[in-house]
Amino acid sequence: MQLPDDAEVSDEIWDEVIDAMKIRVQDKIPAIRVFSVRALSRFAIDEEDGGIIDIFLETLEKEQNAEVRKTIILSLPPSSATLESIIESTIDTSESVRRAAYSVLSTKFPLQSLSIKQRTTLLHRGLSDRSTSVKNECLRMLKEEWLVKHCGGDVITLLRFLDVETYELVGESVMGVLLKDGSVRVQDGQTIRQYFTANTEDAEQVSSIKLMEAEVALYWKVMCMHLQAEAQVKGSEAATTTGTEAAVYASEASDKNDLLDGVLPSTVAEFVDLVKAHLSAGPNYHFASRQLLLLGGMLDFSDSMNRKVASSFLYELLNRPLEHEVDEDGNQIAIGDGVSLGGDLQWAKAVSELAKKVHASIGEFEMVIATVVEELARPCRERTADFMQWMHCLAVTGLLLENTSTLRSLEGTAIRPSEVLQSLLLPAAKQKHVDVQRAALRCLCLFGLLENKPSTELVKQLRLSFINGPDLVSAMASKALIDLVSWHGPQELDQAIGTEPSDANYEKTQFAPVDISDLNDDDLNVGVLSILFSGFHKDDWEFSPEGDNHDNVPTILGEGFAKILLLSENYPSISADLHPVILAQLVRLYFLEESKELGRLKQCLSVFFLHYPSLSEKHKAS
Repeated sequence: MQLPDDAEVSDEIWDEVIDAMKIRVQDKIPAIRVFSVRALSRFAIDEEDGGIIDIFLETLEKEQNAEVRKTIILSLPPSSATLESIIESTIDTSESVRRAAYSVLSTKFPLQSLSIKQRTTLLHRGLSDRSTSVKNECLRMLKEEWLVKHCGGDVITLLRFLDVETYELVGESVMGVLLKDGSVRVQDGQTIRQYFTANTEDAEQVSSIKLMEAEVALYWKVMCMHLQAEAQVKGSEAATTTGTEAAVYASEASDKNDLLDGVLPSTVAEFVDLVKAHLSAGPNYHFASRQLLLLGGMLDFSDSMNRKVASSFLYELLNRPLEHEVDEDGNQIAIGDGVSLGGDLQWAKAVSELAKKVHASIGEFEMVIATVVEELARPCRERTADFMQWMHCLAVTGLLLENTSTLRSLEGTAIRPSEVLQSLLLPAAKQKHVDVQRAALRCLCLFGLLENKPSTELVKQLRLSFINGPDLVSAMASKALIDLVSWHGPQELDQAIGTEPSDANYEKTQFAPVDISDLNDDDLNVGVLSILFSGFHKDDWEFSPEGDNHDNVPTILGEGFAKILLLSENYPSISADLHPVILAQLVRLYFLEESKELGRLKQCLSVFFLHYPSLSEKHKAS
């Protein structure tokens, strides 16, 4: 290792040394393995390395000693063959190995040489690592190499490398750490108002809006939220201190608020125009529209005129038709998740946040949304609604139910809870279109969570949809039933349909043997848990590895029953005799061949099996 590069050594001696070191890589003493790897690293960069890189990669995969793994990582030359192994080492059990992996990635692999998936994976892992030293190494890579060296200090350019539309949370995390570190701040003259341009036509000022790219919109959303949070922190510190210190904090809070006011649109009307312009620009600007919509929570709506403008805009948003596509057979297909307003859960949240800000008084929010639901529900009640009208009405209904704390708050609105259930949700669950059924079942679940006791017709419909529905419908029904079981308890659901007695001391000691393929609509003598448990034994569920693995029955049932076991003390009606039965089924599910493709399920059960025995001696005995 100390031999100079220009030392004259014959090829024969080099070959003997290399052969000897290859053998020593497998030595039983870790320190010898470390030195042999360091010795071989001198030859690993040669075009004809004699298989040294292959030896390193094979050894890395099975090496038990962290110091040896670290040395191998530091010795690997940059190439497509070594990149994946180095990236995998960022989740190594050893802190020093993870830190070494980020160091190598930082110095040997330029930002452009990594795919978007690899960039975002590295940042997600590194910035959330439990080790401060690993987190700092990832931040150094992000700041010194990626931002400064490869992006010239321009954070917008950096965000473009991360595809923030697909990896939004990573983009927000990157902005957050850079703002906290002080590497990014608002530059002089930077403001959202610069996207408003005035053109003089016929002696009148005509305002036009320059559209923002996705990265720019995310930048401004996170920047404004950061300034607002800092101002609030400084204001709180000023309120809890006295004298000069309080004056300093108050001054800093004032500066942050002034900076925020100078960045945001000058009026609510300008804010509305900005969001409308991006909405009108089409689907390509939907992401930017959502980022900008969240800025509304920072504006002042105390003025009656501002409230009127914002309220009118909200009404437009809620009544905005959902986007859809038409397939080759002429069938309409909802764009997005098929259950949320705008086809996007995040968009629905953004709309609700703005609505709560504008309509801040108690009950006003529910009254406004309920009025829109009533208008949209009319053709549904009259059975004249088409597919997209059903979807639109259910999306707004879901928004209402998600943001309502109790069904009582709907009693004085345009549509009563009983009307929501009987005239809208239950009929929607019986529609033929799968997307309408899924949206209806989601709303039924939200409705059931708000009820003091689950209603009979609601539970019957969810059972029926689980038993007879297509896979996507059964998945949504199983998710709803699991949530209601977790919230109300299994006995409450069974009592709703008359399956179990209302005895407080009742215990369910066994699962009824059920073949859900043979159950008919009127067969109500089987409990909800038995029906759900029987879902494990149905062998024709669709095991789909696509997406986030949320929408398949095995994953939902696995997570649900694991939750029931972990929180078993909350469900006294489930006998302890059933715990080993459930546990055995989860073990079987984990080792099923088909489960290998269900990453979310495997991860959930892996954590469950580690955590469950540590909760109590009874769990260990299971």
